[in-house]
Amino acid sequence: MNTENLTQSGKDQLSKLQAIVQQSIAEEKLVVDNLLNEPKEILTRGQSISDKVARFGGSWSFIISFSALLFAWILFNIYAAESRKFDPFPFILMNLVLSTIAALQAPVIMMSQNRKEEKDRKRNENDYMVNLKAELQVRSLHQKIDLMQKEQMKVLYETQAKQIELLERIEGELRRSKP
Repeated sequence: MNTENLTQSGKDQLSKLQAIVQQSIAEEKLVVDNLLNEPKEILTRGQSISDKVARFGGSWSFIISFSALLFAWILFNIYAAESRKFDPFPFILMNLVLSTIAALQAPVIMMSQNRKEEKDRKRNENDYMVNLKAELQVRSLHQKIDLMQKEQMKVLYETQAKQIELLERIEGELRRSKP
């Protein structure tokens, strides 16, 4: 085997590696496209409202403003003239309003949380696909490295055989040329 054959063998090895890389890219393109092109979430009017209610109902501005409203309600109904009091102590109307708000706010918040839970589930599936893609890439890299090692070992053995053949030929010529 001469140097031209060794060079050709190296070129063949590179061609095989390029083919594997191109095949890997083509196979993984579908997975990448599915991951990057996550569809935009389309919210109904009710879902949008439930998100806004949940966002506001769980904020400090809601807690502070609602506490101020209740405090004002209590102060007004304690210190106002008897004819102007609309909910005297023990504040039965205030308790009814608070119960109604809690009864309406709880299911609205649950709707928002359920929708977000579904969104998280889809995100977890997406993460699984990313991990699966990474595993496929690692496997592909292992295949490429194995192929490179096999090809390099083959080339090394062929080169070594050629070198041994050349050394034997040189050794034979040296023996012949010695008087």
